[in-house]
Amino acid sequence: MEAKAMDLSGQETERLYYKDSHRKEFEATVLSCEEKITKKGEKAGYRIVLDRTAFFPEGGGQFGDVGRLGDAEVTDTREKDGIIYHETKEPLAPGSTVKGKLDFDVRFDRMQQHSGEHILSGLVHNLYGYDNVGFHLGAEITTLDFNGELTGEQVKELEFLANRGVFENVPVQVLYPTKEQLKNVNYRSKIEIEGQIRIVSIPGYDICACCAPHVDRTGEIGLIKIVGCEKHRGGCRMTILCGFRALSDYQRKQKSVTEVSVALSAKPEKIGEAVLHAKEQQGRLREQLNRMQQQYLDKKLEELGPEDQNVCIFEEELDHVAARNFVNSAMERCEGVCGAFVGTDKTGYHYILGSRTADLRVLLKTLNERFQGKGGGKPEMVQGSLSGAEEEIRSVIMERS
Repeated sequence: MEAKAMDLSGQETERLYYKDSHRKEFEATVLSCEEKITKKGEKAGYRIVLDRTAFFPEGGGQFGDVGRLGDAEVTDTREKDGIIYHETKEPLAPGSTVKGKLDFDVRFDRMQQHSGEHILSGLVHNLYGYDNVGFHLGAEITTLDFNGELTGEQVKELEFLANRGVFENVPVQVLYPTKEQLKNVNYRSKIEIEGQIRIVSIPGYDICACCAPHVDRTGEIGLIKIVGCEKHRGGCRMTILCGFRALSDYQRKQKSVTEVSVALSAKPEKIGEAVLHAKEQQGRLREQLNRMQQQYLDKKLEELGPEDQNVCIFEEELDHVAARNFVNSAMERCEGVCGAFVGTDKTGYHYILGSRTADLRVLLKTLNERFQGKGGGKPEMVQGSLSGAEEEIRSVIMERS
C-alpha cells in the first residue's frame, strides 16, 4: 500500500474525546497516511490523520492514547497545529473508512491519575498557596512538584481531604469561558494559553486550565494514595497512585505484610514492633559475634612467632573492621606481607593486604592479572577483590613477598 500525505493546512481534527471522555470506539475517514523516516533515514512506521478521533494526543503532562485503527496498531498519538497524528506500525489507505478502538484500560488509568492530581494540586493551592510547577504521569507512578515544602502532617491531611473529595463523587465539569468571563474565573494554569481556554472544574477542590480528558465524577478515581513526598528544588515532589494503581500497590504491600507476619509469628498490626525487636536481637548477636571474632583473631596473633615473615588468613565470614584490625596488628609483628581474605574459592574473596617493607602495588598488579581481580591502595596497604583458589593465592603472595 502506497503511503500518501495530503495538504491538511487549516483542517483541524474533530476531537471526540472532548464530547465523551469514555468513548471507546468510533468510525472515521483516513485523510492522510505518511511514512515516518528517522534522522538516520530508517523507516519507523506511519503517521495517520483522521477527520475525527477519540484518541487523545500527548499533552498536559499526559501521554497520547494507544489502541487500534482497523488492523493497524496505534503506538502513540500526537498533535501539531491542530492536527492529530496517529502513529502506527501499518499503513491505511487515504479515503477509506476505519474503525478506531482505544485501549481503554490505559486511557481510564491515566484519567484516574490525572483527575486525582487535579484534586491534590487544587487542595495544596487552596490550603497552602503553593503552585504545581511540575507534573509527570508515568507508566507506574505520578509525580507532582510544588514550589513549597509540606510537613508529614500536612501530607496526611491532604490525603484525607483528597479521598473525601473522591467519596463525595463530585461531578467533573468542563467549561469554555469567553475572554470576558475568564476575567472573573480564578483558575490554576502553568503556562500562557492562546485561543479558547478549556477549564476543568472540580467544585470545592480545583479549577484549572487543562487539555486532557478526565473522569466524569470523582468517584471513578477510586482511591488517592500519597506514597511519598520529598524535598525537591526548594519545594517538594509528591508521588501518588490513584485508582487501580493504588489498589495494586495495597495488594502488593498486604502480601508483604502477611509474609513478614508469618515469618515473625506476629499479628499484622504488630509487625512494626516485631521487626524492631528482631533488629535489636540482631544487633546484640552482631556484637557477640564481633567479640568472638576478635577473640579468635587475637588467638591467631598470639600464635605468630619470629619465624613468621608472611601472614595470611582466609575466612568465609569476617567483619571488615575486624579484618583491617587484624592486618594492622599483624604488621607490627611480621616483616613481610600480612593479609586477610574473606570469602570462598567458589564465591571469590575480598581482601586487605598490609606491609611495612614491601610496595604492595606491585603485588596488587600481579593478583589482578592472575585472578581477574580489581582493587587499589597505597604502597603500604591495598584492598580489593579477586576470584581464585586459596592455595594458589597463598603461593603468589609467598613468591612475591
